[in-house]
This record gives sequence, C-alpha cells and structure tokens, in this order.
Amino acid sequence: MEAQVRAVEEGRGLRGLRFNPEGEVKYRFQLALEYLEDAERSMRSGDYRGCVQYSQLSAENAAKAVIATRRVPSWGHDPSEELRQAVSDMGSDFKGRAERLAAIAALLAPEHGRVTYGDPTRMLTPRMLYDVGAAERCLSLAKEAAGIMRELLGR
Repeated sequence: MEAQVRAVEEGRGLRGLRFNPEGEVKYRFQLALEYLEDAERSMRSGDYRGCVQYSQLSAENAAKAVIATRRVPSWGHDPSEELRQAVSDMGSDFKGRAERLAAIAALLAPEHGRVTYGDPTRMLTPRMLYDVGAAERCLSLAKEAAGIMRELLGR
C-alpha cells in the first residue's frame, strides 16, 4: 500500500501509470462533447430518458475536464465539491464560472441513478420518470456546462 500511495503522490497513479494532465483534460473534454451530442440526438428521437442520461454524463465530464487541469478526477458522478476544491486558489472570475459548472454538475448528478433504476419507492421505471420538459431542462443545463467548460479551458 505504501508503494501505491507514493506512486500517486509522484503523479504515477496505481500500477505505475503516469497521470497526463493534458491527455486527461482532452479526454474529458471530448467525452463531454460526445455525450452532449448523444443527448441532443436522444432528444430529437423522443428518448427523454436517454437525453437526461447523456446530459448528466456531459455535465459530469465537463466538470471533470476542468478538474483535470489540477488533479486526477474521481470516479464519482458528482464532481461538484471536487471542482470547487480544485479551483479554490484561482481568480474570482474563473472561480465564479467554475462555481456555476459545479452547481450544474450537482443538480444533474442524482439523475445518474434515476436513469438507471428509476424510482423504486414509487414503482416508476426510468422511462416513466422523464417527459419532454424534464429532458429539455437537463439538455439546457448540459449545453451551459459545455459552454462553461470551453470558456474555462480556452477552447
């Protein structure tokens, strides 16, 4: 275990793999954009559950792209607090935009489980939970998140 901790501290991650910040940023950036495209395609086809699912994943990865400029993003689905910590020492303009991105990621994070399992307490499947209005709101937030990501990363 001590060797694994040392590897992470030295920027190598587990099993000696090196963390490549630029590569991680590009990867998360691309994921965010691809999931946004998937959300838009799902919306056009009337797959509202799919639109919400891909909107959530797009916003999650938009936040993780910004986090990756500072450290390795976690595997969780709500990176909002992690984003706030990663940008805590940056200028107020940057932090303000990052805070909005964190808020969007936090707002959409619970949908990750709901699009998978639905609402078992009310016996609602994932498809039963979402209508066009819910999908439009989530898609709008994902588009905003992608825009903020581009702004913060200068792309």
